[in-house]
Amino acid sequence: ILVWNVRGLNCRARRLGVDTTGASIVFLQETKLSVVTPTLVMEVLGADFDDYFCLPATDTRGGILIPWDSRMIQLGSPHITDNCVTGLVTPSQGPQWWLSCVYGSQEDVDKIAFLDELRDVRSTQSDPWVVCGDFNLIYQEEDKSNSNLNRRMMGRFCRFLNDCELKEIYLHGRRYTWSNE
Repeated sequence: ILVWNVRGLNCRARRLGVDTTGASIVFLQETKLSVVTPTLVMEVLGADFDDYFCLPATDTRGGILIPWDSRMIQLGSPHITDNCVTGLVTPSQGPQWWLSCVYGSQEDVDKIAFLDELRDVRSTQSDPWVVCGDFNLIYQEEDKSNSNLNRRMMGRFCRFLNDCELKEIYLHGRRYTWSNE
């Protein structure tokens, strides 16, 4: 799985970046696209990515695109909300599992509803579950680049992670997943 906040899909270098990973599922967030077509997916990612789920952008904000290589995996049972796309992943070999690709809201009230939606997603499935993307939340002080902390929201997020039995995959080589460079 390649997870990438592309901040728009108008650059040929994006495709070259995907080609070098060997990923069979790509999660692109902040596509800023209100309309996604099979032709666009093929132009941006190549012919190997022959199927997809998407959550269109609102105006020029947000947007989620999850294309996959159907020779390697199938995604089914899509569940799409304002901040999340979930599907059942069935690999050509191996057990099936659930994938939720998230791009969380900026507003605290919406963040609470978003976490509740994800809890509901988890409660309807028994297979393994992978959640990836940007929650726009932190659960520990070290994840923030300044001292402006919302401890109440940090506590809510920590409880959510524990309740859903989610574990963080640690980032190696960088302190933060984002960069202003």
